[in-house]
Amino acid sequence: MKILIIGNGGRESAIAHTVRRFHPEAEIFVAPGNGGTEEAFTNIPIKVEELEALANFAEEKQVDLTIVGPEVPLVLGIVDVFEKRGLNIFGPNKECAQFEGSKHFTKQFLIRNDIPTAAYASFKRDAVEACVAEAKNFSLPVVVKADGLAAGKGVLICETYEDAEAAIREIFSGKFAEAGSTIVLEEFLTGTEASLLCFVDGDSIVPMETARDYKRALDNDKGLNTGGMGGFSPNPIITAEVKANIDTQILEPIISGFKKENLKFKGVLFIGLMIENNIPKVLEFNVRFGDPETQSVLPRLKTDLIEIMQACIDGNLASTPIKWDERQSVTLVLASKGYPETSHKGDVITGLDDLNEDTYLFHAGTKKVNGTIQTDGGRVLAITSLGASLREARATIYEEVKKIEFDGMQYRSDIAK
Repeated sequence: MKILIIGNGGRESAIAHTVRRFHPEAEIFVAPGNGGTEEAFTNIPIKVEELEALANFAEEKQVDLTIVGPEVPLVLGIVDVFEKRGLNIFGPNKECAQFEGSKHFTKQFLIRNDIPTAAYASFKRDAVEACVAEAKNFSLPVVVKADGLAAGKGVLICETYEDAEAAIREIFSGKFAEAGSTIVLEEFLTGTEASLLCFVDGDSIVPMETARDYKRALDNDKGLNTGGMGGFSPNPIITAEVKANIDTQILEPIISGFKKENLKFKGVLFIGLMIENNIPKVLEFNVRFGDPETQSVLPRLKTDLIEIMQACIDGNLASTPIKWDERQSVTLVLASKGYPETSHKGDVITGLDDLNEDTYLFHAGTKKVNGTIQTDGGRVLAITSLGASLREARATIYEEVKKIEFDGMQYRSDIAK
């Protein structure tokens, strides 16, 4: 079996290792990959946005399945490119990828299908003054969002109307280029955030085990927002009552909406939720595995990931039983010096070979240089441990991290505390 995984982060590392766990004989290519995937698999020097080059490679190597990690190639339409050539690929097509590529598109879908979400209004770049005026009709704080992909930086929570106006004018002046050509204003929701990853085959939607991640750089949710500094699974906020509400108020209307609107969504739907008084509301959709949620969830998977993905592609998800490890997981992200404001590179990482065999090690911002693994900026590594309880998994992971060293290494000490 030949598998191509597109991406270079911790999420793609976790996907590759999960495939290897079920298919030790598989030939796994990662494009473009990182230092860790270069050691364990075969890196291919093709960028994620080079759609035709990726399709050429899959065709030439007779790849059995391509798995798309990041959102950019999905939004650009990589699935359509591959399917036009008769190549097997896991992920939503360009039309469905709009659920991540356009917040306005997602809000319209949610409202049309009576799915609970924050009140909103949207404006194009030629309606600056109307957007500024409408922001004052929202209670404070008001959320100002660039409509398109902005590398996780396009959402601003404004505590005053003056801040909101400044944010609107800055975005419309070109701060996020075309991603900011439309602005979505949103009501600020209170409660507890939760992440829900779901497999989807167009007719069925099956949630994975729940997870929680930590976005802030520092302990006690202080510091700047990041791509995620760790997480754990399952998420205790999703009780039986909350799960039932999610099923009836969110998942069922989503799949019904897909069918009604002839949206042939196949892949992973990541649902960002805000939960208050056991009532869930949708914050956002992503159209791929989350990072670092994937590093917490996939180690608990006990059913062949390739089998599940193929079932999504073939429309057989409902008849594919998915089993999960009852143990709980904790994931800790190790970041480079200065992250997220700066991104230090070139520091040698030691101690990786000293980790216990049952500790999952996922590379993200790493590169292999002269036989050493070095930092390549941003979030560098993620390590995951499973335990009979969250407390046990947490204790293990904080012992394991003591074995790893690189200059300026930083991580939170309160993950799953």
